[in-house]
Amino acid sequence: MTPSPAPDPNAAVAHALAAEPSAAHPGRARRIPFLEMIGSRITQEADGVAVIELELRPDLLNNHGGGHGGVVMSLLDSAMANAALSKLDYSREVVTIDMQIAFMRPAVGRLKATGRAVGGGRSICFCEAVIEDESGQITAKSMGTFRYRTPGPSRAGE
Repeated sequence: MTPSPAPDPNAAVAHALAAEPSAAHPGRARRIPFLEMIGSRITQEADGVAVIELELRPDLLNNHGGGHGGVVMSLLDSAMANAALSKLDYSREVVTIDMQIAFMRPAVGRLKATGRAVGGGRSICFCEAVIEDESGQITAKSMGTFRYRTPGPSRAGE
């Protein structure tokens, strides 16, 4: 039997942020267990810009020692989705329609994904995002299309 990994302090912060209720921002109270599990946390979200940070752990790496592509893509998706949501002050929800990703270099250490809402209308939002490592090097870039929708019941954590 393998020992359990040590508790990650970032996961507790992410869980507290995700579970924090807000009458002004109902979308912020939605839990996304996967993002909690990997330890990502929102550090900025306003006016069509969102920043998500993550300290890579050994269990989030690929066999080459860099951040797993799925983790990198999830950070980009989350940064863009939160940028789209913040553009409307979290009055609606979004679902990802399309994403294109360019992996520029291996993602290592502390990552910062910055998403920006760059266009769209009442039902669609176009976004861009980049991930930088601790040294400011861009490790990945993305563009995405998101559909706005009326908030519905959350199924996360059932």
